[in-house]
Amino acid sequence: MPPPASPVTPPAPAGTPPGPLPVLAGPGCAWIPPIWVHEITSVVRAGFPSPAEDFLIQRVDLMAKLIKHPQATYLIRVRGESMREAGIFDGDVVMVDRAIKPRHGQIVVAVVDGDFTIKQLHQRQGQIKLKAANPTFPDITPKDGQTLEIWGVVTSSIKQFPN
Repeated sequence: MPPPASPVTPPAPAGTPPGPLPVLAGPGCAWIPPIWVHEITSVVRAGFPSPAEDFLIQRVDLMAKLIKHPQATYLIRVRGESMREAGIFDGDVVMVDRAIKPRHGQIVVAVVDGDFTIKQLHQRQGQIKLKAANPTFPDITPKDGQTLEIWGVVTSSIKQFPN
């Protein structure tokens, strides 16, 4: 039997107290305060070290850099390993923008028969398939009578490492 689809934790319904990952922005939110971080304008090499270069540091609003549609952007924690080859692992937090029109090849959060899942969207010749990024998980091809809604497009993944 194949493993179950990788679920995601959906945002709390409107009017409920926020959980550990509250809705980042949504109806009724007028303003998201900036989160300022320092950006170094040089690169970090992942191969051989290079001599230290002169670099500039500037302050950047992380939210402005990551979020295009604040009123339609949510953070959701991923559970499962079906997207590991796309770099999304169990426990990661994905940023989902509901204002972006989903397109072929994008990673999306979908609702299949009332259950949330995260997969890569494949649309060809009027047919939709949700593809896992892990060969041990089956793709999801909607069958007659099955409901499928593309809930939003994944724009970022946040990974936290132990300190």
